[in-house]
Amino acid sequence: MLNINKFSMGATAAIITCMGLVAGLNQGDGAKTSIITGLLIIAIADNISDSLGIHIYKEAEGASKRDIKSSTYGNFLVRLFLAFTFIFIVMIFSSRTAFIVSSIWGLVLLAILSYLISKKRNSSSLKEILWHLVVALIVVVGSKLMGNIISKALTHSKL
Repeated sequence: MLNINKFSMGATAAIITCMGLVAGLNQGDGAKTSIITGLLIIAIADNISDSLGIHIYKEAEGASKRDIKSSTYGNFLVRLFLAFTFIFIVMIFSSRTAFIVSSIWGLVLLAILSYLISKKRNSSSLKEILWHLVVALIVVVGSKLMGNIISKALTHSKL
């Protein structure tokens, strides 16, 4: 059976980080290259860092070697897979369309994950889903605004 504990943190981090990155870097002429580069950094460097963090946390918790390995590898593989789904979206669509599609994709994935968590906890699915989607939307809107501000500032500067 699927153990959501092994990948929920990594999946959530990957989804929201990728959504924020696509939203924030969706500016200027080189946006597609910048977005793909950023997503690859998330897929590799941030993923390894996060997986090591989970590994160390599990060690400090006194978890078994098997649990440590499954949590570490589960987190890494889920984050890698999810980051590559966002890379695929950016590769096949124009920057503006990729922003829309990746936002929808991320919200759908987060809603599914939230639903699975709510079922495991026997809590209200709608409440869990709405709360998690609100947080994700705050990240997307904030990232988009920050990208716009930086893009405009750089356009008007001599850099």
